[in-house]
Amino acid sequence: MISDTATSAPIRSLLPRGAGHQFVLYADACSGIPGAPHEASFAAVNAVLRRLDPAPDFILFPGDEIAGLTADPDELRAQWRHWLEREMGWLDRQAIPLWHTTGNHTAYDPMSEAVFREVLDHLPRNGPPGQEGLSYWVRRGDLLLVFVHTLWSGLGGEGHVETDWLRGVLRSQGDARYKLVLGHHPVHPVNGFSGAYQREVGPEHAATFWDVLVEGGVLAYLCSHILAFDVQVHRGVLQVCSAGAGTTHRMPEGIEYLHCVQAALDGGGLRYQVFDTAGRVRERLSWPIVLPPREVWLPLPAGESDAMVVSAASADRVIAFRFTGRAAPKGSSGAQTLLCAFQPGIQPPLWIGLHGSDQRLAVIIGPEPRRSPHSWHGPAIPAGAPFSIDLVIHAGMGPGGVLYRLGAEPRWSSLMAASPWGAERLSWPQRWSIGHAPAGPADRKFLGSGLRAFMTTVKEE
Repeated sequence: MISDTATSAPIRSLLPRGAGHQFVLYADACSGIPGAPHEASFAAVNAVLRRLDPAPDFILFPGDEIAGLTADPDELRAQWRHWLEREMGWLDRQAIPLWHTTGNHTAYDPMSEAVFREVLDHLPRNGPPGQEGLSYWVRRGDLLLVFVHTLWSGLGGEGHVETDWLRGVLRSQGDARYKLVLGHHPVHPVNGFSGAYQREVGPEHAATFWDVLVEGGVLAYLCSHILAFDVQVHRGVLQVCSAGAGTTHRMPEGIEYLHCVQAALDGGGLRYQVFDTAGRVRERLSWPIVLPPREVWLPLPAGESDAMVVSAASADRVIAFRFTGRAAPKGSSGAQTLLCAFQPGIQPPLWIGLHGSDQRLAVIIGPEPRRSPHSWHGPAIPAGAPFSIDLVIHAGMGPGGVLYRLGAEPRWSSLMAASPWGAERLSWPQRWSIGHAPAGPADRKFLGSGLRAFMTTVKEE
């Protein structure tokens, strides 16, 4: 078990509501060197983990345990020994399994892949040919964990990942109630830090990889690499990025923080809490979002009116809008307002609408006067066609918390953005308008017909 030598007060863990699993996710310590700066920062994160009560059932570490990136295999082995025997010596790995993925600091060439296999020889050897001990899967009752190697030297190195084996494992283990896939590199960009291969999975693999997750009924893809905590969802599958276990750099500085994630998984879904090194909960989520039936949503009056929600954008509050109507005819390219929240004298803090010649769904959030707002972009709406758009603003999900679904589609997707923050910075103004922006009926007006708007709010448990 976890040592009882930690001196701080216990931290209450989230527990399954009935049968289920509870675990810790963290990554990117880049340590393993005695006395180096990352050793102290990793120890600060571990001090919080050791306070969790009860202790996790298991720990997931999707990569970059050590600084690595050396051409000397003996130096690499020494870093691994220090990390496993000293820095993680407090953990009874027989009682609380610790599972790893490869990372760009630990498995960056054939030599380092061989060392990874050698020092972590307890990991299953059930991966695809050539990747034994690098990719693998674990079954814990009704939970399937699949670990993929997102930089296999046999496929091209960093940003390359095999998908046929992953599809086969998900199919052969299809009876698992819960499926989580882990890899080092994100598939979708995080906080605007984007770059094929170096920062996320390469484009020739990314679309197929995500298709496999969706088709396989995967709940979440857990990754790291970008030094941040981030959550977003695409076609109903979460991407959770946790890379704050000790590396002292942040992406970006001033917003992200060292952290570990404690999560619970049960029949109601996934819940997590993100702890900083002071043991404070900085972010939390309960997924999936459960909204009231559409027939009980509140209709919003056309034109300008008092806002019906003023302070609802708190971390535990979900605000959902539904917009229906017929899109403008082909050739319409200006900005078209669906909803605008505003107050006189400043740029609107929130604008929801369509823009461009393809009438693409867009959300603009500008929480600070005289500072450039940030934009979120979604799908194009076919010209002249009827539409039904559900849009959620979830302040607890950061930049990934601007979500949409079209028509009868039940699965949510995050709008794309390059922002490191989301609706948590938004203070709801006292006025809003439906179908036009603040300057009046002609200001960025909706050019289609039959626009109707509805809203509802949900407070997370």
